[in-house]
Amino acid sequence: MNSLNSEAFALFGQHILWSDMIGNLFGLAALALGWRRSIWTWPVQFLAGLILFGAFFGHLTGSAGKQAVVMAVALYGWWQWQRGKDQGEDGHIAVRFATWRERGVMVAAAAAGTVAVALLFKAYPTLSWDPWPDAYIFVGTVVAMYAQARGMVEFWFAWLLVDLVGVPLNFANGYAFSGFVYVIYGALVLWGMRDWWLRSRNSARPVMEGAPA
Repeated sequence: MNSLNSEAFALFGQHILWSDMIGNLFGLAALALGWRRSIWTWPVQFLAGLILFGAFFGHLTGSAGKQAVVMAVALYGWWQWQRGKDQGEDGHIAVRFATWRERGVMVAAAAAGTVAVALLFKAYPTLSWDPWPDAYIFVGTVVAMYAQARGMVEFWFAWLLVDLVGVPLNFANGYAFSGFVYVIYGALVLWGMRDWWLRSRNSARPVMEGAPA
C-alpha cells in the first residue's frame, strides 16, 4: 500500500496520490452503476472503500474508519439488492420515495450520529483534524448508502448534502483528486436523481384495467 500512497502526478498545484485517484475512480464507477440500478454497484463500492481505507489509514484515522463502515454498508446493500432485484419490471430493484416516517428516522439518525461522532473525534483528536465536517461526511455517507440499499430516491439528496462539505474538506486535507471527483459526483447525482425520480413516479402510477402494461 506504500506504493499506492505515492504521488501519481500534480494537477493545478495539487499533489494527486495513486490511492486517492484509484479509490475515487472506483467510487465514481459505483455511483454510475447505482444510477443504472446495477447490483455491481456494491462490490465496486466495497473495492473503492478498501482502497481508500489504505489511503487514509495512518493519516486520517476517522476517514479510514468511515471507509470501513462504507465497506460494511456495501455488503448490506448487496444483500438488500439481491433480495429485491426482481421487484422492478426490468429485473432490477424497484425505486421509491421514502415515507415521511422513514425520512424522519433518517434525519434524526443523521443529526444524532453527527453529534455523537463529532464528540468522539473531539475526544480523540488523532481521529480527525476537523471533527464536525468529518463527522457530517462520515454519517451522511452511511445514511446515503442505507437509503440507496433500500431503493429510496432520497439517497441522491443525501449525497448532494455530503458533496457540499466533502469537496472543500478533501481539498483542505490534501486529497485533491477526491475533491475533483466529488464535483463530478454532483453532476452524476443530479442525473441519477432525475432518473430515479421518474422511475418512482412511473412505478407508482396505477394501470387502468384493460390498458397495456
